[in-house]
Amino acid sequence: MLNYFNYFTEIEEHFQQARGTGMFLLSPLDWAMVEIWKESGIPLAAVHKGIDRAFEKWRARKRKTRMVNSLAYCAQEVLTAAREMAESPAAETEPARPAEPAFGHDELAAYFRRNAAAAEAAAKTTPGLAKVLHETAASLEQLAEAAAEGRLTDLESVEQRLTVLEERLIAAVRQRLSEDEMLASRQAMDKELAPYRGKMTADQLVMLEKQYLDRKCLDAAGVPKLSLFYL
Repeated sequence: MLNYFNYFTEIEEHFQQARGTGMFLLSPLDWAMVEIWKESGIPLAAVHKGIDRAFEKWRARKRKTRMVNSLAYCAQEVLTAAREMAESPAAETEPARPAEPAFGHDELAAYFRRNAAAAEAAAKTTPGLAKVLHETAASLEQLAEAAAEGRLTDLESVEQRLTVLEERLIAAVRQRLSEDEMLASRQAMDKELAPYRGKMTADQLVMLEKQYLDRKCLDAAGVPKLSLFYL
């Protein structure tokens, strides 16, 4: 768990480098794709290799009708690289990483306080979600205090608690969204996902749709993702 809290940042930076066009911000679809890879246990090395292979094939094409604008374009190559690593673990291993803690106490405390402040700010603009947002902020402040005092030693348990907080928020937002709002989110997702559906399995698509819509719920509440993977 400690080795992978930089999973999102490293993938984002690697995709930007492979794309070769400077700063490129990942979309909600891209972040949902990374969530799936992370939850599926796909090694960072496999994601990097898959991204590189996808761009190599794209650059080898004689006709390039469009630039690669999404991680979803790399989905098949990432899965292939992950399967190859699983089949020959001795040949492909993750680089050794230091065993020291992933974050400093002050860094953790600042992250929790920042997200707590975002939850409190959101409570002022969305009264219907005020109760759950205040409770979320209070829990994050407790984590911040524990982090500042050096009492957070089991980051896996912390991550599980953050997941519970996110799930409560998402459930509360879904209850408040109108039919038209939910339909608009799904239509936006379908439009963004359309060019890449042929590159993913049915199971991947189901997971991707869920992650995408969950993130939209948090966006609607004005709250960022709480996971340590986003620190």
